[in-house]
Amino acid sequence: MSDRRTAGAHDAAELKRQIVTRVDEMADELVGISHALHADPEIRWQEHHSAELLTGALEASGFRVERGAGGLDTAFVAGAGSGSRRVAFIAEYDALEGLGHACGHNIIAASGVGAGIALASIADDLDATVQVIGTPAEEGGGGKIHMIDAGVFDGVEIAMMIHPGPADAAYARPFAVAHFDVSYEGFAAHAAAYPSLGRNAADAFTIAQVAIGLLRQQLPSSVRVHGIVREAGTAPNAIPETSHGSWYVRASSLEELETVFQKVRRCFEAGALAADCELTITETSPRYSEFRNDDALVRAFAANAAARGIDLDLEEARAGGMNTASTDMGNVSQIVRAIHPYLSIDSLPAVNHQAAFADASATPRADRTVIDGATLLAQTAVDALVTER
Repeated sequence: MSDRRTAGAHDAAELKRQIVTRVDEMADELVGISHALHADPEIRWQEHHSAELLTGALEASGFRVERGAGGLDTAFVAGAGSGSRRVAFIAEYDALEGLGHACGHNIIAASGVGAGIALASIADDLDATVQVIGTPAEEGGGGKIHMIDAGVFDGVEIAMMIHPGPADAAYARPFAVAHFDVSYEGFAAHAAAYPSLGRNAADAFTIAQVAIGLLRQQLPSSVRVHGIVREAGTAPNAIPETSHGSWYVRASSLEELETVFQKVRRCFEAGALAADCELTITETSPRYSEFRNDDALVRAFAANAAARGIDLDLEEARAGGMNTASTDMGNVSQIVRAIHPYLSIDSLPAVNHQAAFADASATPRADRTVIDGATLLAQTAVDALVTER
């Protein structure tokens, strides 16, 4: 190993020790942020208090804050340092409708803020500009995609975040996904006295769901189709005139997604045809992409995790398994070097998107994940900035 490489390794080790010290100093503050978000969950596009809490903490630590980034009311970009290499930590803070923080975005946001503040304290040593990018509406709104289109990620070299889960995993394997609403319009009539006059919008949904169920036997294992009927009539003796639902189609890539989406669309069209109803399908967000992991960053994160006693088995993770949800961070990963590792909050049997997981996201174990996440993200940035300069 050359003297320069040896010096770089020593530099990184010392800087990473400084990261540990800085995160530990603000541990109570970071846990407080996580708990405050958890206690006041706000769904997509409505995260006003959450964004203000996070930007306030960053401003207090000397960050320059741009609110309303990318033209989105609840988005922000906070920056510190003036180096030539820009590293971004991603904060998500929207909750799930009816479930609160059942995906643990309070943990994501607090760890992202902590990583940013910790790395900013040594930014001058790394020729770095540190950003914390606040991204609303991950749960079905595609906030990051709107921000990409607005140029928010232009010039970012590395973008990183952690995600809480029931187990640790180094590699993210999210599906590409399309989110869409489905509506049928029929004709109301008395279900007993004048049934022949009605056109049943609830039946249209039933037919479509049967068709989707039959289609699944011809779909590859990389595909998921699921949804809910939100409304399909108001009285049992009145033929439903309208029905409404929300659905997702997921696939291994955007290319596969388009093929499957058209097949699923035909199932909904079959419902309209059979029940003699009008069909409207509206995609409710830009499509989320599959995720592209940066292998060097994943390996650095795993090595730093091992030093904290967290075993991220890279070979097991590479084989797949968990993490097959969807995220608009996938779109970021297509244009920026990115990672999205999962850190356990020991929630089993509860898993993401369950009410019990929301409960688990504000426990002492979850608090530890906030601190681990902030530390590991900032240390991984140090590795990239030192070894690749």
